[in-house]
Formats: sequence, C-alpha cells, structure tokens
Amino acid sequence: MSLEPVPGLDLPRLTRWLAETLPDAGEPTGAALIAGGRSNLTYRVDFADRSVALRRPPLGHVLPTAHDMVREHRVLSALDAAGGVPVPRPLGLCTDKDVLGADFYVMDWVDGTILRTLEDAERLEPGQAAVISDRLAEAFAAIHTLDVAEAGLGDFGRPEGYMARQLKRWGQQWERSNTRELPAYDRLVARLEAGLPDNPRSSLVHGDFRLDNALVRLKPEPTIAAVVDWEMSTLGDPLADLGLTLVYWAEPGEPQLPVGSTITAAPGFPTRAAFTERYAELTGFDVSGLDYYVAFGCFKLAVILEGIHARFVQGKTVGEGFDLIGEAVPILLERAHETLR
Repeated sequence: MSLEPVPGLDLPRLTRWLAETLPDAGEPTGAALIAGGRSNLTYRVDFADRSVALRRPPLGHVLPTAHDMVREHRVLSALDAAGGVPVPRPLGLCTDKDVLGADFYVMDWVDGTILRTLEDAERLEPGQAAVISDRLAEAFAAIHTLDVAEAGLGDFGRPEGYMARQLKRWGQQWERSNTRELPAYDRLVARLEAGLPDNPRSSLVHGDFRLDNALVRLKPEPTIAAVVDWEMSTLGDPLADLGLTLVYWAEPGEPQLPVGSTITAAPGFPTRAAFTERYAELTGFDVSGLDYYVAFGCFKLAVILEGIHARFVQGKTVGEGFDLIGEAVPILLERAHETLR
C-alpha cells in the first residue's frame, strides 16, 4: 500500500488528526479501502509497527438516522469495557467534519479471517464449521444477555414499541430510497403491521449479525476474534436480530443472495433450525413465533439493499459487487411472504 489518494480519505488532514490522537504511532505508511463494506466504509491505515481500522459513512445518499459514527463508537467502547462480547478496541472518535467531511472513528486492527463464500469453506478442516457456528451462537447470546444498565447502555435505545418503530423507520427509508414500483412491498408492510408481536423481550441488538460480520481465527481452534459492523445496534427485540441472521444463513440447494455469507451452505455447518436451537439453549429465550421475525428480517434487508442500489444507480458507491444488489430486493420480498404463509 502507499499514500496514494484513497476515496473517502483526505490523507493530509487525516495524518494531522492521527498525530494528535495516536501520538506514539508515527506517520502512516499506507491506507486502503477494505473490500466488502456495502454501507459504512472501513479502511486499514498502516504505521511502521501497527495498523488501525477506520470507519466512516458512505460517500453519497446518506439516509437520516443512518451511519451514526458516534453511536457505533459508543457501543464498541461499552462492550470493550464490559468484556464478554469480542469487539475491536476503539482508539478515537472524530466529529470535526473538516477532517474527512463526516464523523469517523479509529479502532484496533484485529487479525482474523472473513468467512463468506463456499470457496472459503475449502480452507476449513473437518469439524471446524460446527465449532465456528457454535462460537458464533455464543457471541450472539452474549450480546443478547448483556446487562445493558451495568454496561452503561441503559439509554442506548427505546425498547418499548421497538418493532412498531422499526417498521415505520424502515418504511420511511424505503420511501427515500426506492427506485421502482414493487407491489409486493406494500402487501408485506400491511401483513407485518397486522402481526406485530405483543410485549417482546428487550436487549442490546446488533442489527446486522451474521458470520461475515465477524472476524474468525482458525488456529489453534476456531474462535470469534471480533464482532464488527455495529452501525445499526440499539436496544430492542433480540428475536428481530435472530430473524435477520436466519435470513442471511444459507442452506444447501437454495438460491443465494448477493450479500452475506453463502459459506453456511457448505458441509459441516448447521441448519437454520439447529443454529436457532443452540441460540435458544444459550439464552433461554422462547423462539416460538420466529417466522414473523424472519419475514421482518427479509423486509429490513430489502430496504437496506434498495438504499445501496439507489447509491449504485447514482454512481456513488465505492468498491465492487454493487451491480447485483438490486436483484435481491424482489427476491427478499417474496421470501417474506412465503415465510408468513
């Protein structure tokens, strides 16, 4: 890597800010956009003897209430202090828009592997897929059973009425982002409104929990080194978190989405039902009625992907793979209807 121009980073201004924030790190020796991010952008910044990760919002079409770097930095700081949930250690937050044009923060660089594709499964040894899935379930359960008051996150969200607000919020995001008429969307919203659950449990929720939002270490035995991408975290219904995770969880023989990890369709990974059973065992939560939350997960992901598709159409995306995102939206809407049926 070199200090050549990097989209989204003003390197001279960033270098000055880093000199004040990490005075012992020295001058940056390189910076690069990390592939894979389709919402907030993640960069690696190298120094002579260490590296850090930098997170900032996307470069265009930023929706209201989305991409809040201050909230993301806060939850990471709280989890790092509390222990129990593996996260990168935050190092500094910048709210001076003169530096990069948006809020951003830096955190420790965590060495680990992103497991996403079926090809990635080829590097796994026999039995590792099952262990990785179990460690992922444990990290998920640790998030949902965290004592939020003790962690200093008691005011991190409003759990009362969470599902109704989520339905309204993502509906508003759809109105700001959608690029075409999809009647299945309106029918789905009506069904979700009619089936809103009563008195759901509340906890810290990640908002986009899936295997490729975790850094995995395979040796000496598989562990979750860090759970990342906390931009949608809040206090809410943990089963909504689980429902979205199951939307991402691929099984053999199914049409695969152009986002998330397809690796779980490889031999050795548990089914969605088995992962859910392990989660319920770890948390003690009642997971009956989960179909509603899976359908809601399809709805939420459809809205997110429509927003990304809108940025792609406007030519404001950075990275590869955005041309297929829009195709997943009608597929997700139909999957939600099938789940509710």
